[in-house]
Amino acid sequence: MSVLLAVLIGATGACARSYYEAGRKRGIEEAVREILRGVGSHVELEGGALPAAIEKAGNDLKILSARRLSKKLLIQAYHGQLWVMGNAIGDSCWMKGHAAGMRRKAPAEGRIRVDLSLNELLQLGWLAHLGFQHMMPNYRSFETYRFSSQADAEEAARAVGRLEASVPSKDRPITDLTVQFKSRQQLIGEWWHATPDRLTA
Repeated sequence: MSVLLAVLIGATGACARSYYEAGRKRGIEEAVREILRGVGSHVELEGGALPAAIEKAGNDLKILSARRLSKKLLIQAYHGQLWVMGNAIGDSCWMKGHAAGMRRKAPAEGRIRVDLSLNELLQLGWLAHLGFQHMMPNYRSFETYRFSSQADAEEAARAVGRLEASVPSKDRPITDLTVQFKSRQQLIGEWWHATPDRLTA
């Protein structure tokens, strides 16, 4: 009777473990289905398809469930494959969010965006003001503003160059931007590299 009781207890324990592992496996499979269904609305591509990496991870999990492995090895394999699927979901969410952010930052159609520092913006604002005044036929005054140093002039030249370079090549009044760049550099060089007599004149 003792032997039979021990066998019965062992069989009951084995059945309970088997039932537990089978339930755990079914729970993982159901959780994966729910995760894929829930994440689909966030990472689906145009046309309603999941990204290839997530699709492959889900299919690999289905293939894994059909393999004949011991319950312990199967659960370990599930854990590894779930990590792969989680990584694929994270990458896809990041890519979709990054693409949406880039679209939001992009200028409206027909507009051109130029990134300028505060100093460059101040330089260009003042240069535009001077240019506007000198383009007006009734302007008779004389501005006393001058660049304070060679570095000041070169910063303004770079800012103007960035504006010129942002104009699409087909719309530029001067095809070769180096012509204007060299003319500005020549003015800077002639003034700050002039002889001492000229500087003190």
